[in-house]
Amino acid sequence: MPAVALIGTLDTKADEIAYVRDRLDSLGVDAVVIDSGILGQPGIAADITRHEVARAGGHALADVQAAGSRGAAVALMREGVREVVVRLFADGRVHGVLCLGGAEGGLLGATAMQALPVGVPKLLVSPCASGRRRFGDFVGESDVCVMHSVVDILGLNGISRPIFDNAAAAMAGMVTDAGSALGTLGEHCVGITMLGQTTPGVMRLREALARAGHEPVIFHANGVGGPAMEHLCEEGALQGVVDYTLSELANALMNGLHTPPQPADRLRVAGRLGLPQVVVPGCVDFFNQGPMDTVPERYAGRKRYFHNPVATLVRLDRDEEARLGELIAERLNESVGPVRVVAPTRGFSLADAEGGDLWDPVADGAFLDALSGHLRSDIPFEAVDAHVDDHEFADIVAERYLTLVTETADV
Repeated sequence: MPAVALIGTLDTKADEIAYVRDRLDSLGVDAVVIDSGILGQPGIAADITRHEVARAGGHALADVQAAGSRGAAVALMREGVREVVVRLFADGRVHGVLCLGGAEGGLLGATAMQALPVGVPKLLVSPCASGRRRFGDFVGESDVCVMHSVVDILGLNGISRPIFDNAAAAMAGMVTDAGSALGTLGEHCVGITMLGQTTPGVMRLREALARAGHEPVIFHANGVGGPAMEHLCEEGALQGVVDYTLSELANALMNGLHTPPQPADRLRVAGRLGLPQVVVPGCVDFFNQGPMDTVPERYAGRKRYFHNPVATLVRLDRDEEARLGELIAERLNESVGPVRVVAPTRGFSLADAEGGDLWDPVADGAFLDALSGHLRSDIPFEAVDAHVDDHEFADIVAERYLTLVTETADV
C-alpha cells in the first residue's frame, strides 16, 4: 500500500489534516501523520509526535518552544521535520510528502520536501501560494508542487473540502502511478544551461550531443536552473556539464532578479567534483530586471532590451564586464577536473549581436580579456570568431565536450 508523509501543525490544523488523511485512506493510500506544531495542544493523535520531531533535529521540544522568537523556533523545528521525512523515505515507509500549512507551516514541510530526490511526489497546499510572493523558499531547487488553498487552512467548508479532495487525489495519483526517485541518469547524461537568448545555440548543441549518443538535460538559467543542475551533479545524476549560459553570475554581480540563492556556489560545483565541463559565456552581457517601467533610474542611460512584459535585460558596462570575467576565471581556476572555455567574439546573446539592442563590442572585449587573462595557464581558452547562437559555434562546443569526455575516459 503506498504511503504519504502528511505534515501539519496539529494544534491549528488538526481537522484539516484528519480530513485529508481520511481522503487518502479512501483512495488506497496510507498516511503517516507528522505533527510539526510547536505551541498549543494537538487536536488529533500523530503517528510521529512533535516531541519526536524535535528530538530528530537534536532538540528537546521545550528548547524549541523557548527559542526566543517564532522564527527561531521554526528554524529549529525544520531540522527535525526534514530528518524525520528523510528517514521515513530511506526506510521505504513513505513514497511521497503532502503538507498543509501557512507561511511557517508551509516552510516546515517544504524543507523536508526539498531534502528528497527529484521524482519523489511532493505537494504543498498553502494560502501563501498567491499574490506578489516569491516561491523560492517553498520550491528551492526541487520539484515541489505548490497548490493555492484559496482560503486559509482553518476549518472545513464548501470551498476548502473540494480543494483538499483535489490535493488528496493528486497525491494518491502521484504515489500510485507516477515516476520514481531520480538516481544516476547514465554515463552519457550532460547538463546544459540555457535562456531564451541562447536557445538557438543550445538547440544546435543538443542535437549534436544527442547524435553522439549523449542525453542532454537543459536547465533554465533563471537563478534556480544553474544551481539545480549543480545540485544534481552533487547527487551523481549528471556525468558532465556544458555551462553555456552564465547569466546567473552576471545577475549576482549586479544583484539582478536572476541571482542564485547561494551566488557564491555558482560555477564551482562541477569543478570541485572533477566532472568534465565546457564553459561558454552565454548571456554575460546583461542582468535581469522587471517590467521596463520599473527599471531603476540609475540604469536610465544603459542599453536595455524588452524581453517580455515582465522582463527587461539591462547591459553591463565595460568595467562590470571586466570584473565578471575575472570572477568567472577565479571560480574555474578552482577546478580539479577537466575544463575548457569556448568563447564567441561576436556577441554573447541574441540581443548582443551587431545592430542589436545590447551590442557593445568594447564591453564584450573587456570581458574576454579579463577572463582569458586570469585563467590558469593549463585551462584551454578558445576564442571563436562567431556569435554564441551561430550553428558553427555550437558545433565547436559540442566537439570540445565530446573530446573532453573521451580524454577523461581514457585517463
